Amino acid sequence: MSDDDWFESGSDSPNREARDDDWFEGDEPSEEPADEEATPGPEESPFGGGGGGGEPSMDDFEAAFDAGTSAGGGGGEPSVDDFEAAFDTGTSAGGGGGDPAGDDEGFDEEFESDIPRLDLGITGLDEMIQGGVPKRSLMVAMGSAGTGKTTFGLQFLQYGIANGERGIYITLEETESAIRQAAVEKGWPFDEYIEDDRLAIVDLDPVEMANSLRSIGNDLPRLIERFDADRLVLDSVSLLEMMYDSPSRRRTEVFEFARSLKQVGVTAMVTSEASDEDDYTSKYGIIEYLTDAVFVLQYVRSEFQETRLAVEIQKIRNANHSRETKPYEITGEGISVYRQASIF
Repeated sequence: MSDDDWFESGSDSPNREARDDDWFEGDEPSEEPADEEATPGPEESPFGGGGGGGEPSMDDFEAAFDAGTSAGGGGGEPSVDDFEAAFDTGTSAGGGGGDPAGDDEGFDEEFESDIPRLDLGITGLDEMIQGGVPKRSLMVAMGSAGTGKTTFGLQFLQYGIANGERGIYITLEETESAIRQAAVEKGWPFDEYIEDDRLAIVDLDPVEMANSLRSIGNDLPRLIERFDADRLVLDSVSLLEMMYDSPSRRRTEVFEFARSLKQVGVTAMVTSEASDEDDYTSKYGIIEYLTDAVFVLQYVRSEFQETRLAVEIQKIRNANHSRETKPYEITGEGISVYRQASIF
């Protein structure tokens, strides 16, 4: 199979035995192991100069991500205070980038915006976002095992493709055939989308991707341009983060990859495991600060030990959204959020 066969056909995933970046163009593979800490040169910031357009600057990230993070971060990971120093109020994890602070139950005021927007395709959740999510946003669906993160990403792609868009699904956890089967079981014709070159599914080994992440990030613009993709899903960023033993190397690589996703002009969704201690924090406490929107999927238990699934929109930059926690179910047709219902 040639370097671009998976891409041209829209269905074949790269050979796991191929060298690290045969997934796209076949550049020279990285010889640097994933668990070795990269040491920036004297003039080089580990974050490559913060991206513009409202993104945090190089100095901001150096202040937040230096080797000695503030007390309370634990285990070398940055604390909330560190990240808040790097992100202004409008982009902090608890903020909403202009979201209303008061009652947002009804969205009574007319919403006007020149920003192109789109629907996620999640029944009930879209109604909690006034006007829709800004196009070209980078989003994360975050939750523990069994909360439906993969279904969330698949449904996001399904809605877009069914409405004339094109999509790319990158999986680090499942095979291409498993993803196709999961979609077909929901009644989503992913096989047909692939045959019509409206969908490409890529299954990558996480070690392979970690070793060649910089190359893959550089290749993404060409991949997306050639496929003319509107939506992209990566499932999951946590498995990629786990490949780096060094916290500083992990932060650097994930930041660079997130920045590349935000620069390529596609609306992207990544999934992430939640922290064992806090549903509102990702496993490594990084990705939620680099994304434009955070959807928290969680189990909520009542005083009577009844357990339900619930979703909360933690933030969406440049959008008004509900701040309520609402119940949802994972059915044979996907995820349905019950906006008018209480959790118990």
